[in-house]
Amino acid sequence: MTATLTRRAALALLAVAATLRPALAAPPAIRVLRDPDCGCCGAWVDIVAQAGFDVTVEMTDPAALQDHKAANGITPALASCHTAHVEGYVIEGHVPVADITRLLAERPDAIGLTVPGMPYGSPGMGPEAEREAYDVLLIRRDGSTAVFSSYDAAA
Repeated sequence: MTATLTRRAALALLAVAATLRPALAAPPAIRVLRDPDCGCCGAWVDIVAQAGFDVTVEMTDPAALQDHKAANGITPALASCHTAHVEGYVIEGHVPVADITRLLAERPDAIGLTVPGMPYGSPGMGPEAEREAYDVLLIRRDGSTAVFSSYDAAA
């Protein structure tokens, strides 16, 4: 009788695990708006996709992209080349995957993250071994920012 219960318990556990696995394994969907003429945006998209995100890319003209940024709380001082959306957050520019993952885990009350400009060595912007120092900023709902992560220049 013990062997039967153990087998039943094992089968039940496997059934539950099989049911939960797709839900747990589902990658976050991320929608990226970018200019079709910007190559670094494509490199960042590739990095995010390789990290397991379900990426959808929408090519848009520069004027429409700027309007989209403004409508989503991205001021010119916070802007970069592409804008992404993931689980209710805006991701502006070459934000590292580790910071996106941390944002989604911590879930702060914020608009999202930005790496203003296009710092060399940030994801999609050249080799990390030659990286210049940059900060990832958290954009608060009131438009203010705080440093979310800092990356030192490569040695």
